[in-house]
Amino acid sequence: QLQVGESGGHLVQPGGSLRLSCVTSRGISDTIASGWFRQAPGKEREGVSCMSGPGGHINYATSVKGRFTISRDTAKNTPYLQMNDLKPEDTGVYHCESGIVLRGEDTCVEVEDFTYWGEGTQVPVSS
Repeated sequence: QLQVGESGGHLVQPGGSLRLSCVTSRGISDTIASGWFRQAPGKEREGVSCMSGPGGHINYATSVKGRFTISRDTAKNTPYLQMNDLKPEDTGVYHCESGIVLRGEDTCVEVEDFTYWGEGTQVPVSS
């Protein structure tokens, strides 16, 4: 079973930047889509950004478009997430996820019994 871990989250002021990283217990095939989801307090987990194989599609949630950038560790096919101009509404636990589906241009979807994710890294955005 794939194990996933996230790092890079910490308290940041509005307007600040963070870069999140993802590690896995083994390399992931570049045929498998991966990305980042987040869960705000009291809300359901939502897709933030996800990507298919190298040179393939990239999706961003409307709320983060133009501020967040997803990229890839080509050695392990794991995603990074560069987050700029952070807002209080970006606060949440951010999860790296592998084995997801891209839908349309702004949606990332988990697949039951196929998607793996870690425990997440906390990103509090507050002054």
